[in-house]
Amino acid sequence: MQETKQRNQLLFLLFFGVLMGALDIAILGPALPSIRAEFRVDERNLAWMFSSYVLFQLVSTPLMAKLSDLYGRRWIYILDIALFGMGSLLVATSTSFTGVLIGRAIQGFGAGGIFPVASAVIGDTFPPEKRGSALGMIGAVFGVAFLIGPLLGGVILAIANWHWLFLINLPIAGLIILFSLRLLPATRPATSRRLDVAGMILLALFLAALTFGLNQLDPSNLPDSLLTPSVGGVLALALVLLVILIQVERRIRLPMLPAHLFNRRQLGLAYLLSAGAGLAEASLVFVPLMAVTGLANQGINEKNATWLLIPAILAMAIGSPLAGRLLDRVGSRNVIMGGTALMSAGFLMLSLLGGHLIFFLLSGVLIGGGLTALLGAPIRYIMLGEASAEERSLAQGLVTLFTSIGQLIGSALIGALVASFGTANPFRGYQTAFALITFTSLILFVSATMLKTRQRELETLGGNEAFSRG
Repeated sequence: MQETKQRNQLLFLLFFGVLMGALDIAILGPALPSIRAEFRVDERNLAWMFSSYVLFQLVSTPLMAKLSDLYGRRWIYILDIALFGMGSLLVATSTSFTGVLIGRAIQGFGAGGIFPVASAVIGDTFPPEKRGSALGMIGAVFGVAFLIGPLLGGVILAIANWHWLFLINLPIAGLIILFSLRLLPATRPATSRRLDVAGMILLALFLAALTFGLNQLDPSNLPDSLLTPSVGGVLALALVLLVILIQVERRIRLPMLPAHLFNRRQLGLAYLLSAGAGLAEASLVFVPLMAVTGLANQGINEKNATWLLIPAILAMAIGSPLAGRLLDRVGSRNVIMGGTALMSAGFLMLSLLGGHLIFFLLSGVLIGGGLTALLGAPIRYIMLGEASAEERSLAQGLVTLFTSIGQLIGSALIGALVASFGTANPFRGYQTAFALITFTSLILFVSATMLKTRQRELETLGGNEAFSRG
């Protein structure tokens, strides 16, 4: 009984740590007009409020995950929360837009380690039959954040200025650090290993080049844009850096990205599904814009289009814990197959029948429900079973890494397709874009059928547990 109570307290602590990081993207939207007016920046520069956060989150994720495997979960989790709080303070008190962007970068750098380290703590402390449910609760954070984030932002802005959206993080971060010192296990690895500095630098440069190149892409003039140095040249540099990174990691004795975390089909499928999940999630950003172009005659406009995301968000918030419970009963393969099937049906409905409000709303329920099988617990459950105890956090970080890369690619891809096929009729452009996302979802479904069966998954999990105890 006491052990169960301690685990529940720990889960509560991890939930709020992840929620703090997730809210900081969802809560930002209502503040952007005020930030733009105060610093007099245009939309292209304003976009770096998101891009700088995502970039440094991408860079931080594998680093913090690796550090937690090397030096223990507690102190790296506390470091991540502290960095997030410092970044929040800098954003709130900066007198220049440059200072705001630096603060957002520090926030992203701290946020990058929160979720993978929290997932690894669950793997360390929860028995195998309880991990699915625990991960489901953590996965539900993102649905909850996107549900209450805009509402919370609107309430704060109604009684105070935008600075308080970030200042409110400080007491929350302080409380999380205080309880982390009391509740998080102070585990340390049996042996200390050196950090792969070369791999870390190459990965950071690759991700920076990829993010900058995609951010500078001009979807309305894609061929010419790809031929410019700032897009094609930078993306080519990213490809070169990726090749160099792979070669360096193969030669280093203790690499940051070990080859054995890439040389198994189950792991490769998990990374593919993670990237596909990120791509699908990014496409949801364009759903309100599609509604404005296709449902104007049914009362939808720029002011109320965002509310059409509520069905998808509610489905994610409800579906994540449900998917977690199903994991412990039927295994990841069945859950992910069901989720990708739902998501495929939702995107197909959106691409074919999105001009009718009732089908538009129903497609959101299907898409949101399907995404719970990819963004929440199931893929992370796979990684907990496949990775050793010493590499659990790194394995979780790789899932976050591939999801974020999928998000970057997805946002650029949707924009390019809409610009190319929607010149005369933007709604047709969105239908074409979501038809391609439907095809991508079907590929994910086929990939899910190749995952291990429940029996083989349990055998792998049991083998890793026995190895860890031995």
